[in-house]
Amino acid sequence: MITVPKYPAGANLVRDKVVVVTAAAGTGIGSATAKRCLEEGAKVVVSDWHERRLGEKAAELADLGDVHAIPCDVTQEDQVQALIDGSVERFGRIDVVVNNAGLGGTKSLVDMTDEEWTRVLDVTLNGTFRATRAALRRFAEQGDGGAIVNNASVLGWRAQGGQAHYAAAKAGVMALTRCAAVDAAPLGVRVNAVAPSIAMHAFLAKVTSDELLAELTAREVSGRAAEPWEVANVIVFLASEYSSYLTGEVVSVSSQHA
Repeated sequence: MITVPKYPAGANLVRDKVVVVTAAAGTGIGSATAKRCLEEGAKVVVSDWHERRLGEKAAELADLGDVHAIPCDVTQEDQVQALIDGSVERFGRIDVVVNNAGLGGTKSLVDMTDEEWTRVLDVTLNGTFRATRAALRRFAEQGDGGAIVNNASVLGWRAQGGQAHYAAAKAGVMALTRCAAVDAAPLGVRVNAVAPSIAMHAFLAKVTSDELLAELTAREVSGRAAEPWEVANVIVFLASEYSSYLTGEVVSVSSQHA
């Protein structure tokens, strides 16, 4: 019998920390992370390029704690900087940045255009780079540490048809995570990543065929896809002091067969 675990109560793992989450609108891992951080005692800045959905998500989360919304397209450097600056203006500092923004799609490599390739890499890899750079500069000014958590994917390690652009971008996020961790260590800043296999939510179901979802789910020994909040729990752990010795690591959030 396949059962989903009970949703956990908060335990103040990131109490009083200021957490910035990109791509936090909608129903996916980003919004689940924002919710879990609020439940774990953080003050949260939610960000997304889609202003209406972002406003709706911020209003939905407002009952859980102190949440602030700042629109941001991570492909635009000025908007990324405005996100960090606006977060500091609102809360006085930042403590954690969760780089969740990413773009996928399915397209055979032989049919893929330069524009399709570049767009996925610009959002998924370059956007993570821009936000990581801006966060590290701010952490350096603050002088008292911090944490960055990137959202990668098991496709950074594994092959799947039609995913060359997305897999390359996520592999790049993994490499960026490891190298950024070395640069960030003298600042007392930790940089880690999660690599989910499949986390089911409404948007994924909308853009992915039932056949592919069934195939991906069949690879999970748990017999089901993860809930977005199960990935968010690992992100919260990496953002918290419970992971104080982890940096440069990519944590697989998966129950796939070896």
